[in-house]
Amino acid sequence: MTYPPYALAAGFDRRLGGPDDPGVTFSYARCARLDEHEEFPAEICRELDALGLPGYYVPEEHGGSLRSYEDVLQLMRAVARRDLTVAIGHGKTYLGAVCVWVAGTEEQAARLGRDIVSGAVVSWGLTEREHGSDLLASEVTATREADGYRVDGEKWLINNATRGRIISLLANTDPDGGPRALSVLLVDKEEIGEGGYRCLPAARTHGIRGADISGIAFTGAKVPAGALVGAEGTGLETVLKSLQITRTLCSALSLGAADHALRLGVDFALEHRLYGRTLAELPQARRTLGESCADLFVAEAVALVASRSLHHLTGELSVVSAAAKYLVPSGVEVMIGRLGQLLGARAFLTGTFRDGRFQKLERDHRIVGIFDGNSLVNLNMLINQFGTLARAYRAGRTDRDGLSAALRLTEDTPALDRDRLALLSRNGCSVVQSLPAAVDELRELAAAGEVPVALAERATLLREVADELHERMAAHRPSSREVPAHAFELAQRYTLVFAAACCLQLWLRNRADGTVRKDTDWLDACLSRLLHQLRPGDREDHEVYDHLVPGLLERHRDGALHSLLTDRTSGART
Repeated sequence: MTYPPYALAAGFDRRLGGPDDPGVTFSYARCARLDEHEEFPAEICRELDALGLPGYYVPEEHGGSLRSYEDVLQLMRAVARRDLTVAIGHGKTYLGAVCVWVAGTEEQAARLGRDIVSGAVVSWGLTEREHGSDLLASEVTATREADGYRVDGEKWLINNATRGRIISLLANTDPDGGPRALSVLLVDKEEIGEGGYRCLPAARTHGIRGADISGIAFTGAKVPAGALVGAEGTGLETVLKSLQITRTLCSALSLGAADHALRLGVDFALEHRLYGRTLAELPQARRTLGESCADLFVAEAVALVASRSLHHLTGELSVVSAAAKYLVPSGVEVMIGRLGQLLGARAFLTGTFRDGRFQKLERDHRIVGIFDGNSLVNLNMLINQFGTLARAYRAGRTDRDGLSAALRLTEDTPALDRDRLALLSRNGCSVVQSLPAAVDELRELAAAGEVPVALAERATLLREVADELHERMAAHRPSSREVPAHAFELAQRYTLVFAAACCLQLWLRNRADGTVRKDTDWLDACLSRLLHQLRPGDREDHEVYDHLVPGLLERHRDGALHSLLTDRTSGART
């Protein structure tokens, strides 16, 4: 059965043309040249505009094409698979607009929607040179005047600060300070005029060299009262809720990088010969490919469940988005490093194997873990909810309807209900809290001879780890000062348990209709991968990864995307 978001992205990919063709606008060769000259991919972005991608940054109710965040995930994955610089540079418009989708008026959203569909670039002005991720320390001020606000101050390391026409600006509207002092203003450069702002020089970066990572300084900029998004003093809440959406969608960047890296790894393994055989015929190289394949499947399972949770488990996004944003980029980074060892020197050289694409994607992907809150920020978000998560797990509490809809990929998704977004989850995380019941279901299938007993035993070990983890989380005592190191270790383990629950539940809920691969090889490999990270002292069953390699090589020969999604005819390229 065709998964519609997958088919949508595959069709979009075909319209872009073959990336191996240097004559195509969005080709690997062109992206390599742009990276070498640290040049923004303007022509490629214009082609994405012409193909209608900006419409998917705008919800349908505001005049765009965004119906399901699964569509955005798969489309941005397809773009990131070709080049992360392009995906980050173009996709930033959604991040810049999200505050309006979360808290803006109908009039604001409709106007911004029209601007984006017509090609306007939007940026998100959150961070400052002296304060980084500490949004409460924001020094940019928006002082009330008779007809609006006077904006003064500087935002720095802002994606598209120079190229963007519109900026969602987090500013201080209360001189007394505090959490209720911050507000979001939608600032249009064309309205305030060049005298009210100046763009700061672009920063040179190790990766995404062609991206516009710069800054903007305001000096007495006159901003109309209608630019205020939401009520005064609600800026921090708006931003934190918006980050739950953007953190989830960051998974698309990592998935695209993982697709690209795995493709390059298989290319090299099939072409490079050692001891009279190709690397793909040698046990250690095959093991590397199998392990990397399992890592990709884990990341994809988490991203699929998280993107659907935006619609169906919206109130739990403070947990889901933090877990996904930590686990997917960090897991893919490990995967890229392992494949780099397979390529050896060619992983570091430019202009050699496949236009030096591997070294570029490795550099580019490093930034993804920092976007929208770094690893410590996301783990701390989980730590702050340990009490609720532990109690809900013990009680086996789940949002049954929301969980079922989030897991079944054939279920339609309703529009995102922004009123259900919450800073903290009252119900914990239904996906994790469903793990014990899912393990019991798998054990019943094993008893009936429908799945291997070894798979059920592996899942049982994961449940034991999850039980023990939640006991330790329940014993954690919050600190008003420094968060102890062991709390971050518990939060990291929680993300692995979340990933295991995503994998197991996706297989259980979708195997009958064929949307997800029916075989248990992928599930066994994913659970083994996660269990090894949770119990590193145990002997790892490496053979489960070998079972993934024949399918990987077959799909590679077909030019098909290696995915949990079973459709082989939609033409998505790796």
